[in-house]
Amino acid sequence: MKISNTDFGGGYRLITLENEQGMQLAVSDLGARIVHLSFPAAGKQRELILGFDSAEEYLVKDPYIGASIGRTAGRIENGVFELNGQTIQVDVDKTTHHSLHGGQPGFESKKWTYTIIEGHNEASVLFSLISLEGEHGYPGTLDIEVRYTLTADNRWRITTRGISDRDTLFNPTNHVYFNLSGDCTEAVDQHHLWLNSSYFAELRQDTIPTGKKLPVAGTAFDFTKKKALAELFISNFDQKQLADGMDHPFFLDQADLNVPAAILTSPDEKVELTVKTDASSVVLFTANFGDNTPEMHGQKMANHGGITFETQTAPGAEQFPEFGSIQLTAYQPLTTITEFKIEGKEE
Repeated sequence: MKISNTDFGGGYRLITLENEQGMQLAVSDLGARIVHLSFPAAGKQRELILGFDSAEEYLVKDPYIGASIGRTAGRIENGVFELNGQTIQVDVDKTTHHSLHGGQPGFESKKWTYTIIEGHNEASVLFSLISLEGEHGYPGTLDIEVRYTLTADNRWRITTRGISDRDTLFNPTNHVYFNLSGDCTEAVDQHHLWLNSSYFAELRQDTIPTGKKLPVAGTAFDFTKKKALAELFISNFDQKQLADGMDHPFFLDQADLNVPAAILTSPDEKVELTVKTDASSVVLFTANFGDNTPEMHGQKMANHGGITFETQTAPGAEQFPEFGSIQLTAYQPLTTITEFKIEGKEE
């Protein structure tokens, strides 16, 4: 494994791991985020995710892209939840009046400490952060670790661990956007997706879950057989219309690291991404930004220029027990793992 540690601007660092097959994983202590994931495909190095060239760009343009998210990924209605018989009020967004991604500034815009762990068959960057009691209204001082690992066989693994000194909520995720074409100016409509999910969470107009689990069968959200994302974007399905794409939690039929949760294939079929996770759901967001897209690497990102696989417990779980539990019991650590396997097909 080759490892480099360079300046990323603003006092932040960029750590790049590279295996013998030429796959590169670059991460930063700004938000414990992934900045680059590239892979040799069709004769050249291809960037597989969306990102920016400096720490400052993330802070100005979109701090969530590629970042670790928490304490609670997704939205909490009115920022209110019950915990141990008490009503807890956490910070809310001034525009929507709901909590988003645990409050701002959250994990995504903090400077994490890190350690580089070298090995022959894999190498890791271990990020750590302490979220103090009362931050954004959450109970408990929370210790968080996010470990990014690149393996010799082209796997990128995220291992997230949290432990708190009081009962609290904890529902982390990573907010990476994939575009396997290597071109952020191209929408992902010609990517093909398979998803191991038979049910999704219905959303209200303000993207808060209603509490209903709806079957994907017969809808544009049915990816149980691989199909192009274009079929979603051209549909008039009401839940697709609500978000101009997907911004929905999908309940996985199997939460098992030995079973694929999703498979995404590039338009030229030269790159295939397989997602595996022990999380119970995944939020798919198809970068529904309209014309309000940022510039990346000197080019304006397309609407629907990426897709996320935000593995987590479904947002709304604090209200709807059937979605799962995001309660973290004091002094009982929670660890969750998601793995992304990259495979290429040369000429």
